[in-house]
Amino acid sequence: MKTVHNLIAFAGAACLLAACGGGSNDVGKEVGLQTPEIHFVNAVPIAPNGSAAPNLDLFVNGSTLSGQTNVPYKGVTNFANIGTGSTQVGYGVTGSSASSALASGTFPDVANGHEYTVIALPSITASNGYGIGLIDDPFDKGLLSNQARVRSFNASPNAADVDVYIVPPGTTSVAGFSPTMAGVSYGHAVPASGQDSLYFSGGNYMAIVTAAGTTAPIYESAQFNLANNADWLISTVPAGGVASALVPGQIHLLVAQGGNTSQPALELANALTGH
Repeated sequence: MKTVHNLIAFAGAACLLAACGGGSNDVGKEVGLQTPEIHFVNAVPIAPNGSAAPNLDLFVNGSTLSGQTNVPYKGVTNFANIGTGSTQVGYGVTGSSASSALASGTFPDVANGHEYTVIALPSITASNGYGIGLIDDPFDKGLLSNQARVRSFNASPNAADVDVYIVPPGTTSVAGFSPTMAGVSYGHAVPASGQDSLYFSGGNYMAIVTAAGTTAPIYESAQFNLANNADWLISTVPAGGVASALVPGQIHLLVAQGGNTSQPALELANALTGH
């Protein structure tokens, strides 16, 4: 739980951030006053039977929330307010009920000032072919910081463990670099749920993904711009079948951007394959 700063400091920081284009909503998160928020990412590219993946609804404590329904593949919903305490979440085919959820899980202690993410993902172990990813983000960003926040997630059943490098544009080899986010295992995030995101100065970068502990790229992005105050969740997703070999071209990256409107995830181009 965050320590709440005194009201004079809070008011001063809020005014300063507002003058610089920051939002009071972020200030509320930073000092632990904002009502907890949740959003949903659909990272299921194809149904288990090989047909087109269905649109999905998010369930929170047995009910759908406004703006969290009919989400297509690569869809990222806007944040919605939820209550504190133990919270059951799940997702199902659009129009279905929580009793027929395709996958579900629990956030045991939802807290003010935190962001929560539910990710629908393909599974090769679940009997119905659907899995779920849960991220509790404490949002411990400094009051006066304008740095971008970044976290990675592995939604690729064909990629048991990967290392993610965020490096300068034009990097041709990660030899000599340490992974930015190391050992990202399927169904999990790095930094892990419950830990704060990593912070970057705004600027131009590229992403390189390797099998954990190796340096040969299996994914290499084109250059992208990471803006100040961006809030990115970078997820690997299978490009081919969910059980395809972990070789170049068989994963790609989706970026779920935290923000104020529902939107499709940004799909980073793979420079190794041209798509």
